[in-house]
Amino acid sequence: MSEPLILVLVVLEGIGVLAFAASGVLAGATKRLDVVGVAVIAFLTAFGGGTLRDVLLDRGPFFWVANEGWVWAVLALAIVGPVFLRSQHIEPTAKAMQWPDAVGLGLFAASGTQIALESGATPLVATLMGVVTAAFGGIIRDILVNEIPWVVSSYQLYAVIAFAGGWLVWGLGALGMAPVFAVALGAIATILLRVLAIVFNWRLPQWRLGSA
Repeated sequence: MSEPLILVLVVLEGIGVLAFAASGVLAGATKRLDVVGVAVIAFLTAFGGGTLRDVLLDRGPFFWVANEGWVWAVLALAIVGPVFLRSQHIEPTAKAMQWPDAVGLGLFAASGTQIALESGATPLVATLMGVVTAAFGGIIRDILVNEIPWVVSSYQLYAVIAFAGGWLVWGLGALGMAPVFAVALGAIATILLRVLAIVFNWRLPQWRLGSA
């Protein structure tokens, strides 16, 4: 793996960590948890997906172990975030949580896919690793705040978008684009698609039980 690609992946994953940590802070603040509860949720939301990916790929050290500065940043956000929300009298909502979550989704889907490709995974496995990286932290977050995981219950385009973003990263690389640019464009495209899905409320078809 080239030095520029390593740098880009560290930066993308770092920004993704902060974005997911912010969604975890908002979720914890919505449930009126104390500072320890908010910190735990922020940490697991931020690092859960990447950690599971690294376990499945037998890859080490984990991102947060190799880049301790991001751990401090998450803890600082978990402390400062709720204080700022209270001081500004901002009421966190589920809708507000979706915006930083969209950023984390795109960054983690792209970086997770490329990391798996660099580890020798097939395109399908690599894109699934991108989905795991992008979605698993949110699943942990929702379970900890006693909610059915939003990823699998909202009917919104979420994991599907992460899956498509992973294929885009692979496809751009297969067409000869440098991995650095393939990851960056894949992340941007995934974020934009998720934002459009939020704005226009794009959803998967819902189950219809009983007579029409």
